[in-house]
Amino acid sequence: MKKSVTSKNPTTKYYHQKYPKQHQAYPGLESKMTPRPDCGEETYVGAERLMGRRALITGGDSGIGRAVAIAMAREGADVALSYLPAEESDARDTAEYITMAGQRAFLFPGDIGIEKNARRIVDDAAAALGGLDILVLNAGYQQYSDNIATLDTAQLRRTFDINLFAMFWMTQAALPHMRAGATIITTTSIQAYQPSESLIDYAASKAAIMAFTRALAKQLAPRGIRVNGVAPGPIWTALQVAGGRAQKTIPDFGMDTPLGRAGQPAELAATYVLLASNASSYTTAEIYGVTGGNHTM
Repeated sequence: MKKSVTSKNPTTKYYHQKYPKQHQAYPGLESKMTPRPDCGEETYVGAERLMGRRALITGGDSGIGRAVAIAMAREGADVALSYLPAEESDARDTAEYITMAGQRAFLFPGDIGIEKNARRIVDDAAAALGGLDILVLNAGYQQYSDNIATLDTAQLRRTFDINLFAMFWMTQAALPHMRAGATIITTTSIQAYQPSESLIDYAASKAAIMAFTRALAKQLAPRGIRVNGVAPGPIWTALQVAGGRAQKTIPDFGMDTPLGRAGQPAELAATYVLLASNASSYTTAEIYGVTGGNHTM
């Protein structure tokens, strides 16, 4: 007899209260957040959809990247994580979940906002994994700035180096390791569609990622390599408490969505798995919104 699965109210399924104000120096550690984001550690159940696949995930130490890493490992993939050296403790914790799923985990610290690091990490990961089937371009940099007159060039360059240029560098490095059937998944944002005035540089970079994703998908389609993106809404990650938003806005974070709360990283993992799996073999050049009801069109 099959077990029944009880439907859960999405407005209350995850944390839906006010968040306590908190601040960490960039890049922040998930392990020090209150409450700690839910990355599916106790809930994601795999179904062997990525057996034998080899994945590299940028920003894989925490947040969305961590949730995707755990999910892909439980689906049967070996996983390499790219992250900043300051995030080592979070990365090692994520790696434990990968190995507990019976899969190989590889750690590659380095700042992908520097071209030589971005390319090196891809080559090193492909060598360790024995190839590359899935590239998840997820790492992001977000610092709020509510006045363009005081937005300095250093932040502007940092935002685009990490959020956009690293995608070019890492894709260029990855393609020699990828064969037909491989997939590339980018992370854009609701900010590409509904930009906030305090995230002008971040929103601009995310809009560029959307165009990058669709153009790259058309270029790689003849090679049998699919490219898609995910556009998260307000998701509770270290990005938010490490300068990504003003402290005064943290308590009500995500409460202005139709579902009335911020999302958790665990709620995006299944979308990345779908786009990496053979179940989405006729899907490329698409952006999947996971936004709590804030539309992306």
